[in-house]
Amino acid sequence: MRLVGPSGEQVGIVPLAKALELAQEYDLDLVEVAANARPPVCKLMDYGKFKYESAMKAREARKNQAHTVIKEMKLRPKIDPHDYDTKKGHVVRFLKQGDKVKITIMFRGREQSRPELGFRLLQRLASDVEDLGFIESNPKQDGRNMIMVLGPHKKKTEAMAEAREAQAARKADREGAKAQADAPAETPSEG
Repeated sequence: MRLVGPSGEQVGIVPLAKALELAQEYDLDLVEVAANARPPVCKLMDYGKFKYESAMKAREARKNQAHTVIKEMKLRPKIDPHDYDTKKGHVVRFLKQGDKVKITIMFRGREQSRPELGFRLLQRLASDVEDLGFIESNPKQDGRNMIMVLGPHKKKTEAMAEAREAQAARKADREGAKAQADAPAETPSEG
């Protein structure tokens, strides 16, 4: 078998008994790296440490991974301007966080005969938030509801990184203000 040393150096082609002897001498494990190669490749390493480090790398990768979430916002065709502004604020917040937003217009009774009201409302909302997101799925009637999906311009990971930076900046500001408040006030000396 071809043997690779503990620091990555090539030891050469050695018999199995010699490789096991070297592993005991270095107090390491003999790990088969490439079984299909001719001759098979083995490496001297601390296998427990290798498994631990690979588990930590996988955990770190999962921590930085972003889950795409679809938030939903429900509106009515005859919405009050203040209520519209509130709902628009929620949509803006969701898009800033990097989430997709599904906007549903619910029609009741005679409102169902006027789908253009819902369409206009959705177009207005899309134009109000066009700097943060884009129309991923155009408005379409689905029974009593009209649905549109907005996608954010920036990815979830970018939004998460910006949020962490902003949080760190706020924390630094608080600590600076606290340090300033804890500093003794200068008193004029009598002379």
